[in-house]
Amino acid sequence: MFVSYVLSKVQAYFRYRETVRELSLLSDRELTDLGIARFQIDSIARRSAAA
Repeated sequence: MFVSYVLSKVQAYFRYRETVRELSLLSDRELTDLGIARFQIDSIARRSAAA
């Protein structure tokens, strides 16, 4: 039980980092096309990882 909890947290962290990396690679114009401001990347990645 504890191991599965830790594994789920590790997987969520990797999803968070991957989302941040992918969104950070986009240009400001591409982000604007998606309706995302650069300062929102962190909060979007956190929501994505929690889902």
